[in-house]
Amino acid sequence: MHIGHLLGSGRTADVYALDESWVLRRYRDGADATAELAVMSYLSASGFPVPRIGPPSDPPLPTDLVMQRLTGPTMAEALLAGTLTEAEGGELLARLLRDLHAIPPRLSQDPEDRILHLDLHPENVMLTPQGAVVIDWSTAGEGPPALDRAMSSLILAQVSLDPSFTAGERVRGMLATMLARLAGDGGVPSGALARATARRAADPRLTARESAVLDEAAELVAALAG
Repeated sequence: MHIGHLLGSGRTADVYALDESWVLRRYRDGADATAELAVMSYLSASGFPVPRIGPPSDPPLPTDLVMQRLTGPTMAEALLAGTLTEAEGGELLARLLRDLHAIPPRLSQDPEDRILHLDLHPENVMLTPQGAVVIDWSTAGEGPPALDRAMSSLILAQVSLDPSFTAGERVRGMLATMLARLAGDGGVPSGALARATARRAADPRLTARESAVLDEAAELVAALAG
């Protein structure tokens, strides 16, 4: 397998071009992508918009995941470019969470549990010509949907409170719209918000700036969620 140029880097992985159809995502810390592959395959079979899974890397490595090469901006890029409004973004995030939580769990025997992304925010949604596609399932799990709604809300609130981010008000508008649309699904109850806040606080990948605004972000979500 010929690995092409680097397309992008996240907090834990790098993405390389393979050809016009496929990319290789490789974890830098040696993390195993097997569970992520299983979740994405399950969601794809259930009709949820995730990248198509490609053939195994050669040689096959547990850190590698070959996926469909997507074209189009992320939601974050579209928001900053002005091609996506905060209202449209909030509506889209709410719909994606609702559609995801309509899918039964893959492993859990609890009928109330669902597949959770646990990191669904504008940088993890690609706006392709065929529609929105959700990427980066490395944190996915199963559990109560309210936790997923709380995690997405908390992440948006943290971004909106970052003084170095010029579009903070627009992100706050996106958050408000998303919470309004999710109110009928149970919204973000206080217990789920507390659990999400504790989970974020324990994340070693959080930057100092993100950690500094975490409590304020939780207060913002609670206020907007009503």
